[in-house]
Amino acid sequence: MSAILSADDLNDFISPGVACIKPVETLPKQQPEEDRANEYEVTTEEKVTQENPPPAQISLTDCLACSGCVTSAEAVLVSLQSHSEVLDTLDKYREYRAPWLGSETQNGAVEGNGDAADERIFVATVSPQSRASLAATYNISEREAGLLISQLLSGPYGLRAGGKHGSGFTWILDTNALREACLVASAEEVQQSLDNPAEGQKKPVLNSTCPGWVCYAEKTHPHILPHLSKLKSPQALAGTLIKSVLARKFGVPPEKVWHLAVMPCFDKKLEASRQELTSHTWHGQEGDAIRDVDCVITARELLMLAESRNISFPCLPKQRLSKQFTPSFPDASINRFLFARQRGQKRPHAHSSDALDPAAIGSSGGYLHHVLRTQQARAPGSAIRVHRGRNADVADYSVVGADGAELFRAARYYGFRNIQNLVRRLKPAKQSRMPGATRRPMGGAARRPGAASAGAGGEGEYAYVEVMACPGGCTNGGGQVKIGDVLTLRQVGGTGIENGSAEQEVLPAQKEWLARVDEAYWSAESEDLEADGEGDVEMGGGGDEGDVVDGVDRRAIRDLFEHWSGTTGVELGKLLYTTFRAVESDVGKTKSSDTERVAGLAVQVGGGW
Repeated sequence: MSAILSADDLNDFISPGVACIKPVETLPKQQPEEDRANEYEVTTEEKVTQENPPPAQISLTDCLACSGCVTSAEAVLVSLQSHSEVLDTLDKYREYRAPWLGSETQNGAVEGNGDAADERIFVATVSPQSRASLAATYNISEREAGLLISQLLSGPYGLRAGGKHGSGFTWILDTNALREACLVASAEEVQQSLDNPAEGQKKPVLNSTCPGWVCYAEKTHPHILPHLSKLKSPQALAGTLIKSVLARKFGVPPEKVWHLAVMPCFDKKLEASRQELTSHTWHGQEGDAIRDVDCVITARELLMLAESRNISFPCLPKQRLSKQFTPSFPDASINRFLFARQRGQKRPHAHSSDALDPAAIGSSGGYLHHVLRTQQARAPGSAIRVHRGRNADVADYSVVGADGAELFRAARYYGFRNIQNLVRRLKPAKQSRMPGATRRPMGGAARRPGAASAGAGGEGEYAYVEVMACPGGCTNGGGQVKIGDVLTLRQVGGTGIENGSAEQEVLPAQKEWLARVDEAYWSAESEDLEADGEGDVEMGGGGDEGDVVDGVDRRAIRDLFEHWSGTTGVELGKLLYTTFRAVESDVGKTKSSDTERVAGLAVQVGGGW
């Protein structure tokens, strides 16, 4: 278990259940088969050996299959994904140096032969929410926090400066690149549900990037699963992209690539452990399945990673790594896609006078916002209207045409208290036995969160809902730096803030602290605009009309998908999408015998004994 986890941390935001369906007690070892000649013989305690086997171990995968507890209790079972695991892995394996990475490792060691079992390519994926948390902690920008993370994971003064082999991370990915790919795919998934209701996703399409929400739906509300978006999250997509291309095009086995993700939430560890997100879904190799994401740590665990190596995180250089420590990805097209933003290359931006404010876009990736802007781009002259709900985490959105008619309707539900209201709205109504009774449409007839009318269309049916478990979104994830730890971290980091000094800062309340993290999160966009230096680009200015929506070049993303599928020889659906499954609990249920089950089935079909 990670040292920073405690009972007080596990509040994101489902209470643990009363029991676990996986037994953990130690049972006495039973008699060998050869000693049980008579299966019906009464066995006395003296005939059972007193030698006890080791206690049963609960793995993270076991916990995902469990419905006796959810999220908070599962966060305790992430012992295999912690900063200690990162250090142990770096000490266990040398860096694998493929021919396209040069003849020497970054620390000057001789290249390995590529076949040794003790070599790995280390890849890290870092979320903007984690960078924002660290930026607020040390009063720096989100971009500077990203530079510090790169220096820690790949630089000469970071992890490479110590350890048994001096190993570090070959590539550090920004999930913003993968997020843009997910935004385009998500908007197309929603459009398909509108154009082909029979073949597309069931309306309303519910965002599935939050693993806490997915776990909750799988275990408690299976009627929700047909609505869940099957698109992988940016974290999962990063692992699939890197490992599939290296395996299929460059012959690097999936087990040779060790993928770390730095995320804002403990539940992302649960997502990484899903059996649906492994190499078997796209590689088809024999043997054990290799996870697309090998380990997930949070922003706080990243600081513990530095502390464990006696590295002062805020004192690392706030500058880009040299080319010596930033090798290109061997596939040129994917290299441009992954690292264009990090290497200062130009990126199109599209902002209009009616753009929604950051609070409306949210800090969870902007899926809802991009879907709305895509629908708006399809209807020239249309506008986006926002109807606030009972609290800041619930809102209705609608795309209204020039004539005032509602063209598209969506919503946001953050936090489990609000999610429960959404689930009740989507629960299929029981068919009334009264003559002429009708069932209400899913997501349609219930009272909407906003009091205002959605327009001339009245009570329309939701087409898309962005759902997140954490109130306030992903910047409020359970793994982010807490306000109570800020002064301690600054003092340990050597930032000059000491008790009683003139620079002593009065810590804000939690709400104000989250506002600072959000501000750091949004600072990245303004920094991108300043770095580009070319001003805004009108929507559609990147090529064919509608190709660029809110700064995302959809045509370029489609080209990437086509290249990815063609390079690996894998169907695009297997690369982009995943599946979900209902989990039934046996907690509190009496185990029935085979005879009782057969009798029950006989009664159901009208038979008997």
